[in-house]
Amino acid sequence: MMAQYLELKAGYSSALLFYRMGDFYEMFFDDAVAAAEALDIALTKRGKHQGQDIPMCGVPVHAAENYLQQLIRKGFRVAVCEQMEDPAEAKKRGYKAVVRRDVVRLVTPGTLTEDSLLDARNNNFLAAFGRVRDETALAWVDISTGAVRVAPCPQVRLGPELARLSVSELIVADSDEAALAPLAEDANAALTTLGRASFDSASAVKRLCALYDVQDLDAFGTFGRAELSALGAIVDYLELTQKGKLPLLRPPTRESASQNVQIDAATRRNLELTSSLSGGRDGSLLQVIDRTLTAPGARLLSRRLSGPSRELSEITARQEAVTFFVEKSGPRDALRELLRKVPDMDRALSRLSLERGGPRDMAAIRNGLTQAGFVAGCLGDELPPRITALLDELRGDDALLDLLDAALVAEPPLLARDGGFIAPGYDEDLDQLRQLRDEGRGVIAGMQAQYAELAGVTALKVKHNNVLGYFIETPATHADKMMSAPLSETFIHRQTTANAVRFTTVELSELETKILNAGGQALEAEKRHYSTLSDAILAQAAMVNSVAGALAELDVASALAELAVQENWCRPVVDDSRAFAVEQGRHPVVEHALRKADGSPFIANDCDLSARDGDAAAWLLTGPNMAGKSTFLRQNALIALLAQIGAYVPARAARIGLVSQIFSRVGASDDLARGRSTFMVEMVETAAILNQADDRALVILDEIGRGTATYDGLSIAWATLEHLHDVNRCRALFATHYHEMTRLADRLEGVSNATVAVKEWEGDVIFLHEVRKGAADRSYGVQVAKLAGLPQAVVDRARVVLEALEKGEREGDQKAVIDDLPLFAVAPAPVSVSPAAPSEVEKKLAGIHPDELKPIEALNLLYQLKELIADDG
Repeated sequence: MMAQYLELKAGYSSALLFYRMGDFYEMFFDDAVAAAEALDIALTKRGKHQGQDIPMCGVPVHAAENYLQQLIRKGFRVAVCEQMEDPAEAKKRGYKAVVRRDVVRLVTPGTLTEDSLLDARNNNFLAAFGRVRDETALAWVDISTGAVRVAPCPQVRLGPELARLSVSELIVADSDEAALAPLAEDANAALTTLGRASFDSASAVKRLCALYDVQDLDAFGTFGRAELSALGAIVDYLELTQKGKLPLLRPPTRESASQNVQIDAATRRNLELTSSLSGGRDGSLLQVIDRTLTAPGARLLSRRLSGPSRELSEITARQEAVTFFVEKSGPRDALRELLRKVPDMDRALSRLSLERGGPRDMAAIRNGLTQAGFVAGCLGDELPPRITALLDELRGDDALLDLLDAALVAEPPLLARDGGFIAPGYDEDLDQLRQLRDEGRGVIAGMQAQYAELAGVTALKVKHNNVLGYFIETPATHADKMMSAPLSETFIHRQTTANAVRFTTVELSELETKILNAGGQALEAEKRHYSTLSDAILAQAAMVNSVAGALAELDVASALAELAVQENWCRPVVDDSRAFAVEQGRHPVVEHALRKADGSPFIANDCDLSARDGDAAAWLLTGPNMAGKSTFLRQNALIALLAQIGAYVPARAARIGLVSQIFSRVGASDDLARGRSTFMVEMVETAAILNQADDRALVILDEIGRGTATYDGLSIAWATLEHLHDVNRCRALFATHYHEMTRLADRLEGVSNATVAVKEWEGDVIFLHEVRKGAADRSYGVQVAKLAGLPQAVVDRARVVLEALEKGEREGDQKAVIDDLPLFAVAPAPVSVSPAAPSEVEKKLAGIHPDELKPIEALNLLYQLKELIADDG
């Protein structure tokens, strides 16, 4: 057995080998040590190898998915090795024969299909990066749904694309490993390398044609050599990991960079689109706006949010669908009630194609098609074109639904091997087998009554023993009658005893065989039906995918309508101009958090960055920290993004000219792993913006240059804004504490000053969170520091230093003032003061016991104390 294990393990040296032994998957040697630590399970030993104990651990087969999930999340790959024959068959070859085993599947982050291993509301993408001479491309597939996409992708765009797709696993050629490993690490994607042969574009064409059973790929579109290379590498990898059982993949769809708004990884992180800065879904934009009711709908919304559209016709069509549901509450409510019962047909179909499905997956497809029929009839007439087209896709082939309705029970079991999923009445022979299996005694009793009547012997019994099986027994007094014609033609003599005679019949022998084998035969019959039904479903896979996609789109449209109605959002005007005008805009995540915390309202603000063709438009935003500058910057970026996914936006009104790119540099942190300081990270991100932003980009920048010396920072911020205005000529929001920069509004035609209003009261600052035109008169840093809880001595000292510095600046001799100011002087020790003698009032109070005073005595005492105070005065 260990020889067999070592032979199999040699082929999967980089993966943990789950070696099937009866009801357990066992692991040995280093695999066992690593798995025991990762899974927190017992590490034991079994036998010896080269004189050393063999470490061993194992997990139950029935609970394997839970352990697989833990291992995959911790970065392991798992080769699943199954027993390919029954142990009884192996014994026929000899006492010491080993059960034949083989690896049936390599489990990796990008090849998961089980519900328990996947997030139902997010896609799980496997991607491959292909390179053919100067061309590069990215292909990606979600094998749990069958969706396949490919797009040209320069290497400089690979990082942003991996971030957009949230790729789980990236396949690259081994020659590209060193260059692309950092990008995969940044995107939290597992990196897998394959030989250059897997990326050969000529071989890729053959693989793809074989996969889709076509002579050429022209019917699917025109693909470049790099795109074919990436697609071919994915197919090759799936053949390797799935051991020849390829998933049901849809024809590849080609995307172009111009279809979606480009958003880099830093911007996604800063805007917290699909996950918050803490890493979870809570606190993200997706979490706040997601009102979808189906898993495919949730995945579609996440994809749209990650890649907003740049096609005006597509945005308008989506908006019209949302508007219909906003204005028609009745159809919206009816649709959403039906959608609650729609299962995940895409993933059910994929599991069936990989032979990892079960009766419940068939029931999911049946139930989904049933709900689709109800949806098609619930929305009425006068529909927008997009919804009409979606309803047409819902009207699929009724033959498959009729077949599944007739064949399946309402609530089938999880696994086909459990049986009991074929409905009564679908197969008469199966019903009889079940009746024999479940009601054998009743059938025998009915036969006994039938034979007693035929023979005219009321004492006739049908009995059973281990020697004869089922037999008919009559008292010995009826022997002559039973063995004479015509009864002897039916009853066949088997045995005579002292008191009884035993017979059988052809019918009883056949029935006995059926009863004894009924359970196994019933299960085999159901398995044959399962295979037939699975083939019927897979033959209609395109129709099922189409219905599932239409339901997902309807889910997203109605969910965005529900959001708009609940949150009082407006439909933005999206056009081909370079306008950007938002009235009373709000930050959806902050508004949600405020309402959830204490119900306080969000202060809405206007923003107008509209620009003529060829011109720039920028707001230079000043104001103290904590006043809301970063929130204002982010909310306008989110409003643009929401507008271009076809949603309503959190504002009273909005007009958004198509945005091609969204760049955000808000906040930063050290990248210690690469030896980069906060300032270096900031400069790298700013450089990416200045080098890539076009005239349709929307750029939000916060506190550029704050991580270095004051004049260095000011000069960098100044030059950055000038470059955005003169070279990039984009729409921008630029927040800064460098008040000197407000002079740029006089020099640059497209720059306007704006400030977040505050009010000072008795040395404290009150944040109004209102954005107004104009520049801030000061930064209020000392007041904010006081609010943050700095010791009063530090705050007071800061005021002294600030006044001295401001005086020096006014008088033009700042250096002299600084030289005279003991900036690093140690605070003087507190002066020791002798305690004063107690006053007459204090002496009087010291001798009073309140619990012993009567009310009139207390009143008189109060008068006495007032007199003493007057005397002291």
